[in-house]
Amino acid sequence: SILLSSRLSVSGILDILSGDLPKGVKIQTKHLEALIELHNITGSFSRNIQHLFSDSDLHVLLDTLKAVYNPYETFKQRYGQMERGVLSGGIAGFDLRGVSTRIIGVQGVELSETVRRMEETIPQVILLLEAATERCMSFTGGSEADELILALDDVTIQYISALQGNLKSLRAVCGVDVAVDTVGAKKDTGSDRKETASHARKVDFMSNEEEWSFVQGALQILTVSDCLTSRISVFEASLRSTLARLRTNLSLSIHGSSLDQNQSHLADDDGSGELSTAGKASLDVAALRLIDVPAKARKLLNLLEQSKDPRFHALPMASQRVAAFAEAVNELVYDVLILKVRQHFSDLSRLPIWSSVEEQSAYRVPSFSAYPQSYVTNVGEYLLTLPQQLEPLAEGISNGDANAEEAQFFATEWMFKVAEGATALYVEQLRGIQKVTDRGAQQISVDIEYLSNVLSALSMPIPPVLATFHTCFSTPTDQLKDLVKSNSGNQLDLPTANLVCKIRGVRLD
Repeated sequence: SILLSSRLSVSGILDILSGDLPKGVKIQTKHLEALIELHNITGSFSRNIQHLFSDSDLHVLLDTLKAVYNPYETFKQRYGQMERGVLSGGIAGFDLRGVSTRIIGVQGVELSETVRRMEETIPQVILLLEAATERCMSFTGGSEADELILALDDVTIQYISALQGNLKSLRAVCGVDVAVDTVGAKKDTGSDRKETASHARKVDFMSNEEEWSFVQGALQILTVSDCLTSRISVFEASLRSTLARLRTNLSLSIHGSSLDQNQSHLADDDGSGELSTAGKASLDVAALRLIDVPAKARKLLNLLEQSKDPRFHALPMASQRVAAFAEAVNELVYDVLILKVRQHFSDLSRLPIWSSVEEQSAYRVPSFSAYPQSYVTNVGEYLLTLPQQLEPLAEGISNGDANAEEAQFFATEWMFKVAEGATALYVEQLRGIQKVTDRGAQQISVDIEYLSNVLSALSMPIPPVLATFHTCFSTPTDQLKDLVKSNSGNQLDLPTANLVCKIRGVRLD
């Protein structure tokens, strides 16, 4: 049965090596594992050979062991190709794309399910990579470590590409790729306008609960990024440790098997007739392969030497992709968190109230104080509620008191990002206002004051530009010129003050 299994294994692998890789992916793992199992049996046989040939000349022993392992040489030379097929098949088996495709247009609960599936695949991928490392060491003794690293790097990139594709779909699900009209950045035309209007209507009819479910789903994507970054980092560290052990073993093995003319140093250490340490190392399965290929041995040892550098990345390209994925996740989360702010501030610069005048009446009508408009109160309420939405994620990251401070910093950092982004969007809209009457200036002043109070409640400093807008819009028109001219203590941002003067029709010259 062993011989039959061996013949089937060899036949299957030869089919794969002949180029029929896609069709053979499912059976390749099984055949490769069978080949490794047979190789392990051969390893036990070779140890018996070493015992039987203990009194023989080392050259005879080396030639004998080479002959024992020779049937595997073809497969070891193609190890990288076989391993890449096994890993690619494993990665392709993950259901990532299907989830996001099914949930486009559906609400936030399914978004959370998609994120959960993405996170669940990460430890499975790490298990695949670890299994490949074990197979390499078991089958080639590490002599194909360079090919292993290339295969691991390639399939990790393949996996991250799948995640990035899923992330792109999630952007559509969350509605953040829809163009939002801002001052000087009107991009949507034709079908884009229809899509924008459709998404705007969808948001208008969305309940607060549905809104926050999208926010929570987006925040959970941060756990995917955090998990991927940490697990890949840990795997790289483990792989570097494996390479370090291999470097130690192979350095001795290559030295022990160096084909100089005088190999007396391999025979014995103390005249007992036993093989020396170097001699025993020369019988290592990797050393047996590398004896006749010194160029490959030097290349491998050079790679292993590089792995000593703390800056060495065992997965160089994949490490860059992980960083890019983390950046894309941060961008998506920010876009989701700032989306409601963008929608409320959209077209703010063109509100008719800015250029409105008080209606004249024949009767004495009491004047009423202006109140903050809904666009700014909605944004303010959203910003004040956001810390509560960040708490669950921060608690999940902390995993105990030890990281509580880090979790608090994480929540505060994101809160500040969104608040700063909201302020920047607001200032951008204020700059786009063309004309303001006294009534409009009074209303803007009240709106800015409300937002400033919200920022203060969040422990956010009030940007000088926003403070200047508030000061200049709250100042009566006939006093604005003197205010800007004096500017005692440089309390005003002059470009902003000059802009407000232009908007309010005040000439400074």
